[in-house]
Amino acid sequence: MTQTPASESTDSSQIDEIRAGYAFEGGVLKLGAAVVDGQAHADAPVQIPLSVLNRHGLVAGATGTGKTKTLQLMAEQLADQGVPVFLADMKGDLSGLATPGEGGDRITARAADVGMPWAATAYPTEFYTLGGKGTGIAIRATITGFGPTLLSKVLGLNDTQESSLGLIFHYADKNGLALLDLKDLRAVITHLTSDEGKADLKELGGLSSATAGVILRNLITFEDQGAGDFFGEPEFETSDLLRTAADGKGIISCLELPQVQDRPQLFSTFLMWLLADLFHDLPEEGDVDKPKLVFFFDEAHLLFDDASKAFLDAIEQTVRLIRSKGIGVFFVTQSPKDVPSGVLAQLGNRVQHALRAFTPDDAKALKQAIATYPHTAYDMEKLLTSLGIGEAVVTVLSDRGVPTPVAWTRMKAPNSLMDPSPQATMDAVVNASPLKTKYADVVDRESAYELLAKRLEAAPAAPQQAPAPQQAPAPASAPRQRAPKEEPSLIQQVAGSSAFKSMLRSAGTVIGREITRSIFGTRRR
Repeated sequence: MTQTPASESTDSSQIDEIRAGYAFEGGVLKLGAAVVDGQAHADAPVQIPLSVLNRHGLVAGATGTGKTKTLQLMAEQLADQGVPVFLADMKGDLSGLATPGEGGDRITARAADVGMPWAATAYPTEFYTLGGKGTGIAIRATITGFGPTLLSKVLGLNDTQESSLGLIFHYADKNGLALLDLKDLRAVITHLTSDEGKADLKELGGLSSATAGVILRNLITFEDQGAGDFFGEPEFETSDLLRTAADGKGIISCLELPQVQDRPQLFSTFLMWLLADLFHDLPEEGDVDKPKLVFFFDEAHLLFDDASKAFLDAIEQTVRLIRSKGIGVFFVTQSPKDVPSGVLAQLGNRVQHALRAFTPDDAKALKQAIATYPHTAYDMEKLLTSLGIGEAVVTVLSDRGVPTPVAWTRMKAPNSLMDPSPQATMDAVVNASPLKTKYADVVDRESAYELLAKRLEAAPAAPQQAPAPQQAPAPASAPRQRAPKEEPSLIQQVAGSSAFKSMLRSAGTVIGREITRSIFGTRRR
């Protein structure tokens, strides 16, 4: 009687466990095929149920290991199944989604290896840029919509300065001063630190002139770096990210970011603003068969670097609660240690590309990453440091909410172009977009800057009061002189001005009532 070697028996048991663990009913994203001892098993597909994508996820790995292609692969399959996608493109690599891929021997061999067909395909794509810098539809936010908490993160303010900035927003909200762009906020701070605004500054209590001055200097530096282009109107409506194409495919919204690589804080915080705005605008959905949107948060470490505890708590709360709105969030970064433990605990789906262990810190991070995986027959330390390009270690939540077995996965190749799309293709996509005219032209309506400037012009100069000379009583026959017309007070002048009346009509803020703000301080109307 022939006996099966113990190693072959173990391999067979392991692949059977993976095959059973990833056998789902309903819609799925097919990532690739399971690998044991270097051999891909086409009959053991590794996949993620659509219904658990709102349980969030992590795509991690060292530079050059294939993270970008994993994003591209997931975005394609989501779009095919009618799920809109938002992803950030720091290097311009993901623009290839709009162009059919180019086949070849390697692509054909990979398709046969994983048992998944490959066909050159272009996907419905919208290109966006921050503030119109680059090729794409401009995404802008108003200062009042962005809020003090996120703006503090962009400006690098400490906790005290962040609190003071909140008081400045409070003052603007209560006084009907719409903060639409950076010059509006600069005008309000300048007013509060001027002789004319001393009384207003004193009423705010917790705001000192010294702290207001520091914020103003940081703001001017920020504006001098060209960041003013990203703030203003028309403000982007995040509901535009939830659209589908005429054929029912989800539209992939690709935020092109090569122009803002020198302002990483701005990029990451803008993404958080988009996510926070979605969170507060969408209704509760509960469990869904497929998500309403999957949001890929690239270079996630930029968001968490130097963040205050309050800011991290707000991120954790948003990630935890946005699941019930039908939104899935995937954080993309080099190492799991880049994501705080409170946020990492919310990420049920993990695609881990190769990790490097060149330094003691790297080795420590590797051991910490291994400790978070379910028990497996793989030698995880050896596996995670030896994965090839286009391979990953995957574990996801099953359709029953249970973690699947750890699967060394050879990933399927994307169907779209794995290089940037030609510039002509990108230009054609932007020109054909129904959103082009909606966001193309900057609007600079009357707001805090104009209102405070007019208020200053309207303020009468205070004349030196001299004692009135004694006059003899007028003769009885003298004509009666009319009393001089009383000059309107400053408040009356401001209230009667066209600027004030225009401000009352403005939808940007509400006079006499503070704007409701979210956990991030973003405006809620």
